[in-house]
Amino acid sequence: MTPTTTLDPTIMATSPQNALGVAPLLEVEDLRLAYGRRVAVDGVSFFVSPGEIFGLLGPNGAGKTSTLSAIEGLLAPERGRISVVGIDVHKRPLDARANLGIQLQATSFQKDLSVFEVIQLYAGLYGVPLTSADIRRLLATIDLGDCATMKSGHLSGGQFQRLALATATLHDPPLLLLDEPTTGLDPQARRQFWAKIEAIRDSGRAILLTTHSMEEAHAVCDRISIIDHGRVIATGSPQHIVDSNRDRAEVRAAARRADVTLEDVFIGLTSHAGVAA
Repeated sequence: MTPTTTLDPTIMATSPQNALGVAPLLEVEDLRLAYGRRVAVDGVSFFVSPGEIFGLLGPNGAGKTSTLSAIEGLLAPERGRISVVGIDVHKRPLDARANLGIQLQATSFQKDLSVFEVIQLYAGLYGVPLTSADIRRLLATIDLGDCATMKSGHLSGGQFQRLALATATLHDPPLLLLDEPTTGLDPQARRQFWAKIEAIRDSGRAILLTTHSMEEAHAVCDRISIIDHGRVIATGSPQHIVDSNRDRAEVRAAARRADVTLEDVFIGLTSHAGVAA
């Protein structure tokens, strides 16, 4: 196929290289994780390419957190392979982790540290040399220039998440993992956060995002995978998944209006676990 100048989400849903022939920054292949007899993840596969925001969606208990933990190297899979920038996570965990930036929903900082001191601390942990002037310029870029001396415990939700994103990306990682980063944010703060991660995506880095917001997934994700009961049941661009499943009986039953949304598809498919287009 002749290379194009844009990514084709339909092709990317099934190919380990995107339409430009660029190798993925994250590959998850046939991942299986179990806790005793309970299988949490059962044969999950997906990839995330440079310049892409990839959403991992699923109801509580679907296997999202276990999958993220395996990517971070915190859980060893029973089966399957995970690579970050071509590095096997479980053979070379430190090398793989050096290429990751991680922002968890439960990220926390010592409340008595100022915003400036938080950046200074994380720069030291990552071995990133930053002068005071560098830190002030960084804070200005995340709209916290006036908050340098403010205690981190006094930040608003949106300010806190922007600070957390800054600490996760200080070492300029090619791959960023975001676990429900906008939960609890007001609409304005959420839109500001979206703009920040879209800028990271547009710089050529890759983002794996988990979210329970179908609006967020449709707004910022280039592709998504929906998982349920530990299995991938749909992968593709948000609109492709809507278009491919809008006429399914279970989706129509979940729809609240004539125009089927991604949320309708999500509810319809995860209420009736099966394989989607």
